[in-house]
Amino acid sequence: MSRTSPHQHLPSTELSRRGLLRTAGGLTAALAVGASATALTGSTAAAAPATFTHPGMLHAYGELNRAKVRVAAGNEPWLAGWNRLTANSHSAATWTARPQATIIRGGTGENYGILYNDIHAAYQNALRWRIAGTTAHGDKARDILNAWSATLTTVTGNADRFLAAGIYGYQFANVAELMRGYSGFDLDRFKTMMLNVFYPLNNQFLNNHNDACITNYWANWDLCTMNSVLAIGILCDDAAKYDQAVNYFKNGAGNGSINHAVPFVYDSQGLAQWQESGRDQGHTMMGMGQMGTFCEMAWSQGEDLYGYGDNRFMKAAQYVAKYNLGQDVPFTTYTWGTGQNCAQQSHTVISATSRGQARPVWDLLHYHYARRRGLSVPYITAMAESVRPEGGGGDYGANSGGFDQLGFGTLMYAK
Repeated sequence: MSRTSPHQHLPSTELSRRGLLRTAGGLTAALAVGASATALTGSTAAAAPATFTHPGMLHAYGELNRAKVRVAAGNEPWLAGWNRLTANSHSAATWTARPQATIIRGGTGENYGILYNDIHAAYQNALRWRIAGTTAHGDKARDILNAWSATLTTVTGNADRFLAAGIYGYQFANVAELMRGYSGFDLDRFKTMMLNVFYPLNNQFLNNHNDACITNYWANWDLCTMNSVLAIGILCDDAAKYDQAVNYFKNGAGNGSINHAVPFVYDSQGLAQWQESGRDQGHTMMGMGQMGTFCEMAWSQGEDLYGYGDNRFMKAAQYVAKYNLGQDVPFTTYTWGTGQNCAQQSHTVISATSRGQARPVWDLLHYHYARRRGLSVPYITAMAESVRPEGGGGDYGANSGGFDQLGFGTLMYAK
């Protein structure tokens, strides 16, 4: 079996979609040619688009329009996804926001559940407005965003404050992107909140990892932070932040960068080991959602990170899916440094904890690799089928783990 060391940076293979977007006249034309195997080699510095595409994060115009048309026609599986959305209490236009000046995650006085519930309510109402055109839902999404941007000044707590700034940062920015241009939405004030409250924590974490050993924090900590930086960059048309996130994905020293998140590749099996596989499967599947989110947001801006490094992420997703379907996968001992002195720890076996857990992360990956790209990804496809139609926040328990992904992949990505 072929594998790489955890910290070896391999030559990258990426499909440049940005040029296609510029020359082929938009996303649809780009996707028509986007399955080409022609690739650039070498890890080059990111270059943000000259003009950012809006909406251009988890949902670009094509995805939004397709969901709208398919739901209106009553087509499956879009209709099943839509019914999952409308059955969720967070999607009700009667939702009451509870904005706070200070959000605490970790330590005394935790109240961050208020924030993630309101974000998911805003997101789900925004989707209902985008797909069905119902003004009551659009107004509700706008009002939740405006209430928070008028109130929130601080995200704090113990080290978990960085998780809050990352997860809720990228999720908040995605809702704002959907509501861009909506009557009465104060986009400028919302951008100010993202730049002043969320980004400083994101930037601090990527630069010094809470003063810990660079490998101390799991891949998900980096990834949610990278997602927030990328989303804020897109929302604010900020090329420097966009490039910061993409460059970190390609070359970052922490565990969220592609070669650290996926330390071992088993080319002969088309699989690759995920950094958290020896930890537990719940966080491993969270990683599928976090890296999938990052790749999709970059894709909407014309950059193919899904295929970066010879489909390195795809091989990891196949690996995670195969194991969580109950099948065996190879495992290479994974060793990393912890704490402030980089004391070594090792995983010698894959963890069965939370094996088979349902998370709404698979349809995004299935529809990209199997339908956009036309690749065979049987394990990803089987996992997607096992959790379809995907729900969102509120459908997977009341704890924070049930709100790590925005969800509704069946509705938004089926093609």
